Amino acid sequence: MLKQSAIYIIRFLVGGLFIFSGLIKVNDPVGTAIKLEEYFDVFSNDIASFFYLFKDYALPIGVFLVVSEVVLGVMLILGVRLRFTVWALGVMTLFFTFLTFYSAYFNKVTDCGCFGDAIKLTPWESFTKDVILLVLIGVLFLFRRDLSNDGPSWAKWTVRGSLVLSVLLAITAIRNLPFIDFRAYKEGVDIPSAMQPSAPLQYNYIMKKDGQEVVLDQYPTDESYEFVDMVLVNEDALPKISDFAVWNDEGDFTEGILTGNKAVIFVTFMGKMNITHLETIDAMIEGLQGSEISPILVAASSVEEIEALISSRNWGIEGYQGDATVIKTIMRSNPGIMLIRDGVVLKKYHYRNTPSPEEVKSLFAE
Repeated sequence: MLKQSAIYIIRFLVGGLFIFSGLIKVNDPVGTAIKLEEYFDVFSNDIASFFYLFKDYALPIGVFLVVSEVVLGVMLILGVRLRFTVWALGVMTLFFTFLTFYSAYFNKVTDCGCFGDAIKLTPWESFTKDVILLVLIGVLFLFRRDLSNDGPSWAKWTVRGSLVLSVLLAITAIRNLPFIDFRAYKEGVDIPSAMQPSAPLQYNYIMKKDGQEVVLDQYPTDESYEFVDMVLVNEDALPKISDFAVWNDEGDFTEGILTGNKAVIFVTFMGKMNITHLETIDAMIEGLQGSEISPILVAASSVEEIEALISSRNWGIEGYQGDATVIKTIMRSNPGIMLIRDGVVLKKYHYRNTPSPEEVKSLFAE
């Protein structure tokens, strides 16, 4: 009786964690794909060049992984094909453990994306979490003979329902934008404020004197102290946004984009930009001409590519360059539109949902 209770508690904890992790990432499959691309880049440089080929398949691989997390978690809790489920979760956790260890030990990918953008973990925290999961799954594996490999009919239908629902949610999030935006550039954020510390930054200074290390909260005036290191005490006060910038050949335009009314078209990569809905963006830009709202283009591309796009579409707007990673963080659509009023994010749109000029004007009028 005690053993069965312990097994069920472990099933509930492990299954619940996988469901929670999977649902957060089902909310944003494009974000998971971006994280996988980072790993494939690292592996192609450090391990074998063929990993680069997987970058083109990062999105379907990401959808498979996040949907599997949800479905396997449901199967574990409801008791459906438990022996298979334990094996599958074990293999998946071993894979995640390798990724997090590689990230932590070699300091390659500093955010594993285990819980998407909702909960940030350091690489070593992620690795520790995966090791604990491996231990718990290992316990289930040891007692796998006590686990049913079938399951009640209602539970099987629930699993099928979770599979269909997870896939539909993932596809909807890909074709639109995440249902819940956990990123620093979500709607309502004041970007200039988020670029500033929320409180004065405090440091501890590690100094050495007479062969002994001491920790001081102020830098000493005594020149006999030898500086060793400084450690930030209140990391939570760091700016939520630290890398936002746009520029062109004339210089930095970051302040300009955060002033007044802007309808910003973001493009992460010209070569993969979806062109099937550019006509609706054409109509939006044309309808905003002469208004108090300035459409601009920000792309992670060369000046020549930016000018070529503007010219080919007859947009007649200013174009600026931006960092690809930052643009991917801001916008999960290529292209995508973000409305900004004096640095405050009013609304974000997937290219499939490009607003009409009237809708844009009404939002700025509110």
